[in-house]
Amino acid sequence: DYLGRARMAYQYAGELLGQTEDELAYLRDATAYKNLLIVELPRGDFAFALVRQYLLDQFEYLYFAQLQNSADQTLAAIAVKTHKEVIYHLRRSSEWMRRLGLGTAESNQRSQQALDELWGYVDEFFLMDALEQRLSDASIAVDRQVLRENWQNAVAHLIKEVSLTLPESAWQVSGGRKGIHTEHLGHMLAQMQFLQRAYPGLQW
Repeated sequence: DYLGRARMAYQYAGELLGQTEDELAYLRDATAYKNLLIVELPRGDFAFALVRQYLLDQFEYLYFAQLQNSADQTLAAIAVKTHKEVIYHLRRSSEWMRRLGLGTAESNQRSQQALDELWGYVDEFFLMDALEQRLSDASIAVDRQVLRENWQNAVAHLIKEVSLTLPESAWQVSGGRKGIHTEHLGHMLAQMQFLQRAYPGLQW
């Protein structure tokens, strides 16, 4: 689902920029990527992977519900298809949160540890730069700030239900959406981009 979503977005971006989706995916350096830092962290154990997925799924559920109303018909169509997939993703990750949080003492402890490690990254979900704000004002993009309260309420409800504790919001990191990344993104791109950079113009 994520690969399919990425292809739709890259194809549309390519049309707007006069580039191919392969050029956008395989020939940009790390600083040209504008992604959330939370998605480039190492996989970790199963609890880490599932807690991260749940936090993302809850955000994406709200985000793509709003993006369906975009004045850009292509973005709206992508959002309609994506939101159907995200509904399933959120259902799955929520059920796993219940299994882990209400499972054994170890699964609960590992889930709490993952939540503590990830919590400082979630504020970046809701940051808006000047360009995104202009697009939001033009009813093209989503105002992320509007999503914050509903996201926090939904997450707090589930975290309490599964016997976990919301971490203190004492630390926050950001920068991924400005092209400032962790060292992990470079390693991922090196693997993903190797063939295209070694054999320019290669097509599958």
